[in-house]
Amino acid sequence: MTIPLPETALVTGATAGIGEATAAALCEAGTHVLALGRRRERLESLVQRYPDSLTPVELDLGARSQTHDALSQLAEAHPNLDLLVANAGLALGRGAAQDAPFEDWERMVDVNVHGLMATVHAFLPKMVARGKGDIILVGSTAGEYPYPGGHVYGATKSFVRQLGSNLRADLLGTGVRVTVLEPGMTQTEFSEVRFKGDRQTAEAVYQGTRPLLAEDLAETIVWLASRPAHVSVTRLQMMPTDQAPGPLRIHREE
Repeated sequence: MTIPLPETALVTGATAGIGEATAAALCEAGTHVLALGRRRERLESLVQRYPDSLTPVELDLGARSQTHDALSQLAEAHPNLDLLVANAGLALGRGAAQDAPFEDWERMVDVNVHGLMATVHAFLPKMVARGKGDIILVGSTAGEYPYPGGHVYGATKSFVRQLGSNLRADLLGTGVRVTVLEPGMTQTEFSEVRFKGDRQTAEAVYQGTRPLLAEDLAETIVWLASRPAHVSVTRLQMMPTDQAPGPLRIHREE
């Protein structure tokens, strides 16, 4: 059975990693994508790759003063959005909570919690009014399994999971579906951002393992968006074969 993919989608955090791979996969599948990210040059590169199927949206979801108004305007301009992929998020630092700068905690909450809330809040009413739509919230296995140095990052991803559960309770009978997708160890720019540009430390995170790739998650998101209307995948957790819950992983010989 062939299920049509959504005609229009918004992907946040589209300038790197899972978001960029998802925007590309959806464009290649025939969906028109609103690609939201904070780095203009990366957005321009995406437009060059998909000039007929991608609209760039430059916005930093961590900028509280402008986020909600900008997203509300975007929702007014695109009232028929079929798919929202709320992917934008980041971790900062891997030290113990007692040593972490408070501004790192604030930044993670601003992007991972407030930015997510503003995005969902802007587009959800129009999906409900239409009686259809898919919302995919990209969480993390860190939202369930604690590890040293996870502190506020893991807490923000627990928020993502619980928000997804509560949204499903409110949306029962509306035709709008919500999925929380929780990746484990995935090799993207995530660790480089976490360690503030220290590429050597970032690469050491994946040393001796075969992690997930951004394309693995993008393929899964396209699959989720193509399920029949009567099927709801409420939560999907993915890990590489080399990882177990929490910080456990194997080390392969090079």
